[in-house]
Amino acid sequence: MSLEKVIYAQESYKLTGIFFKVHNELGCYCKESQYSNALEKLFVENSIPYKKELCIKSDSELIKDNSNRIDFLVYDKIVIEIKAIKFAGREEYNQVQRYLKAMNLKLGLLINFHQRYLKPKRIINSNAKE
Repeated sequence: MSLEKVIYAQESYKLTGIFFKVHNELGCYCKESQYSNALEKLFVENSIPYKKELCIKSDSELIKDNSNRIDFLVYDKIVIEIKAIKFAGREEYNQVQRYLKAMNLKLGLLINFHQRYLKPKRIINSNAKE
């Protein structure tokens, strides 16, 4: 696959390196808040612009109340959702997809740190008009 076809390739690969660093340092049995704090520290150290626990406000049917918060928005264009659960499935995938649609963004990364072998999932919103 050509790097030109990967959405936000440079940013994605830099972030993936950070995810693996956190996973290697903390292991796979911590709380989401611990992973979030470790990521935030590395974002600062690596000069990655981010917003943490960003409230999503939308009039759309996708998100029915204003209590929804994404874990991180980095580079003002990539949603990062952190999980520390046994299995991240369709519900978690759909959650990120709703956030992308509500914010009109192209790329979301779902990171389940509870996995023994970390496998960040890329979620694409092909309808985004960025």
